Amino acid sequence: MDYPYAFHIALDGNGLNGLEGRAGVCVFRYDPVSGRYAYNVEYFDGMAGGHAVSVSPDNRVGFLGSTGQHLMFYDAQTLEEVQRISTLRFEPTDSSIKGSTHVAWINDTQAVAAMGDGLWLSDLERLDKAERLGDHGVKLPHAMKTSASGRYLVYGGMDHPGRGEACEVGIFDLHTRTARRVQLPATCWHVVCHPVEDRFYALSFRVQPQDGRDWHEWSIAQFKEYAFEVDAETGQVLRHWTAGHDTPAHINSDVCISDRELIYCNGASGTIVMIDLDSFTNYRVLDEKPSLRSKLRAGRQVLRTAVDTLTRGSFVTGGHHYLRALRVSRGAMIDSVYACQLSADQSLLFTANRGLNTITVYNYPENTVRLQVRMPELQEFDTGLRWWSDPRLGFHHSTLLSPPASRAR
Repeated sequence: MDYPYAFHIALDGNGLNGLEGRAGVCVFRYDPVSGRYAYNVEYFDGMAGGHAVSVSPDNRVGFLGSTGQHLMFYDAQTLEEVQRISTLRFEPTDSSIKGSTHVAWINDTQAVAAMGDGLWLSDLERLDKAERLGDHGVKLPHAMKTSASGRYLVYGGMDHPGRGEACEVGIFDLHTRTARRVQLPATCWHVVCHPVEDRFYALSFRVQPQDGRDWHEWSIAQFKEYAFEVDAETGQVLRHWTAGHDTPAHINSDVCISDRELIYCNGASGTIVMIDLDSFTNYRVLDEKPSLRSKLRAGRQVLRTAVDTLTRGSFVTGGHHYLRALRVSRGAMIDSVYACQLSADQSLLFTANRGLNTITVYNYPENTVRLQVRMPELQEFDTGLRWWSDPRLGFHHSTLLSPPASRAR
């Protein structure tokens, strides 16, 4: 059966820290007319830290980004691996989490990825002949997009395990091959571009280092959160939105944009926040906080989260980190929505809830549930796992293939 929608989601397996987990892809296919759906799940040996997926403009090849220093491409229909190469052959890295987590596609075969301290252009037709475009100019580049005109590459930046807090985003001019660093009051991992103008939006990602120094095993910070609107040509911050620390908008992941709203999901707070673009002040919250029944049903995930949290830092010296995490998650003790994408005609919002292992399709902008599916447990794909093991597939960043707006419904 032909499904008009294909929701590609990166998988990092079970456990708390997705930067160190497995590497896989889930494709969830959906037909809103008949209500039918299907899915494929594939994990890839020899890779770790599966993080983000993107698909070539012709919808034929997918890229699975990871923190494990690989470029890996797969068939967008079958999920079979097409090509894989180590980025260490091109440029070394100074941290094991400094990988090619995201790419920006230039055309059907070429994509730009961060490798080490540089931005490199790779071509599927000659993957071993990547071309270095220039330095990216930030500590640890992360989410990456091309602006509406295609001239500017914009990217967020993670806090670096050795070099500390980032508080920056990067802009790379693909014409002049020069980079600009934009200093900000908060670290921003994730970005999205305006659909018609050369400006973009960066979302703050507020964390703190364990024991005041460890940015690898960071903890959630309950600080105020930001959304910045930045001009890609000049690097000027045009507007920004700020939310108090009690607003459930912590540890964001996917971010997308409609004609009316900036939309992003929050894995720690269990929400999708939607900021009005006209005013850049008003906002609304789509809440996916689990019910008591859902938390009881997800007992294995809750237990694994608690154990993994305790292994990341001392409760004696870092007890305040645990209390903050509890407040940010509103007592849920489980992670939440890491994937959210809007259909081309802006009628459907697809989300994937990592903690509950569910995929939900909402009617947008009404935000009413159209479909919710409990996905299979990880034990189905790894027979070596015991029944009591954490069953999460490990949903993370996503991309959505949908019909053009004129043909979507």
